[in-house]
Amino acid sequence: MTEPLFREDPYLRGCEARVVAVGADGIELDRTVFYPMGGGQPGDSGVLSRADGTRIPILDTRHGDGERILHRLAADAALPQVGETVSVELDWARRYAHMRMHTCLHLLGTVLRYGVTGGSVGTERSRLDFDMRDGVDREHVDACLNDLVKGDHAVRTFWITQKELDQRPDLIRTLSVRPPPGAGRIRLLEIAGVDLQPCGGTHVARTGEIGPVRLGKIEKKGAHNRRVYVELAG
Repeated sequence: MTEPLFREDPYLRGCEARVVAVGADGIELDRTVFYPMGGGQPGDSGVLSRADGTRIPILDTRHGDGERILHRLAADAALPQVGETVSVELDWARRYAHMRMHTCLHLLGTVLRYGVTGGSVGTERSRLDFDMRDGVDREHVDACLNDLVKGDHAVRTFWITQKELDQRPDLIRTLSVRPPPGAGRIRLLEIAGVDLQPCGGTHVARTGEIGPVRLGKIEKKGAHNRRVYVELAG
């Protein structure tokens, strides 16, 4: 099991860790600040540093079996040894952009209150797919999003039990991805006075950190599907 330091503090940019496994699928550490791909958010990238000063690029981060988190290196990278202590450092600019955009998608889901069938987080542009027939009033949605950003609402995470979630089915708006049944406890993201949803991703502490945004392309992907893009404007 890898201790996911990013879960309690997404602003941690690096840490020291011990190598617990080395394999073709990646390097497993006992603790990490690197978020593994999931929930539409890409896996983190950055650098792994050895005691001798060698710096090895981490290209991607993925989930392994159970609670394992795997750091993917280039095929020709000089691999560290099991038991070795290393330092890892995020590509912070990329991660912080993902944090801003992921929180922005939660705001988009509160403005367009339809079931969500998919989504993807990027550094400058992200999207949600909605189960909807209606068109999108671009000016209205754009204005609402920026008002929520300017409101500088506090963002926090906390945990509830699976039983508590079962009693609040209204909390789940995603139709394609749902919290795993029997997980025991579920992590919620709360944007004060705005939104409350299960989410395991990394987010900013206040909506004001997102900065100005604008609605991007809107695509009709089917009779019941509208794909809506949002972009960072500053």
